Amino acid sequence: MANPSPKATVPASQEPQTLSSTAAAAAAAAAADAATSTESDVRSNPFEPLIRRFFQNVGVGDPGAENYDSKDFYSNLLCNTLKTHTVRRGHITCIATVNPSISNHYGGLHGGAVAAIAERVAIATATTVIGVDKEIFLVDLGISYLSAAPKDAELIVDGSVVRSGRNITVVSVEFKMKKTGKLAFTSRATFHNKPLSKL
Repeated sequence: MANPSPKATVPASQEPQTLSSTAAAAAAAAAADAATSTESDVRSNPFEPLIRRFFQNVGVGDPGAENYDSKDFYSNLLCNTLKTHTVRRGHITCIATVNPSISNHYGGLHGGAVAAIAERVAIATATTVIGVDKEIFLVDLGISYLSAAPKDAELIVDGSVVRSGRNITVVSVEFKMKKTGKLAFTSRATFHNKPLSKL
């Protein structure tokens, strides 16, 4: 076997790479510039005027209002939308108005607002049967979006208990156009009834 010569050269691609002090300083300066530019990008978002214009077009004046950070903000958002019509054991009827604040880009009722209204009506309907002293937890919420509800339209929201047992309560919620009676959305909510403590 041949012994390697002490004067053998190592290809440049296999040599350990080290940065000179000037190259290291240049790399640190570039990293600092990148961090400063991202901080300034966060402060001056180029899309902010477009987002603010979108909110103004759908009727929300100030998307940065302080009450948006409150614990239960969507009840404040829905309070001007949902009005109670009738309440009976196992059945609640409400009237919902499609305000600009809960409309989507196309001028119809936003799908998230449909879900929020369905949840609120289902909770209220379930408590007419099981009582307000028992806690309930939403286990499942299924929604069928059948047709659109245009801006400023009124909807009749009917909630009725389908089944109520010791542990489970099932509520059906239907959204119908007030003017035509056309079914727009249907929902079915399943709740778990938390048993009362015996202490």
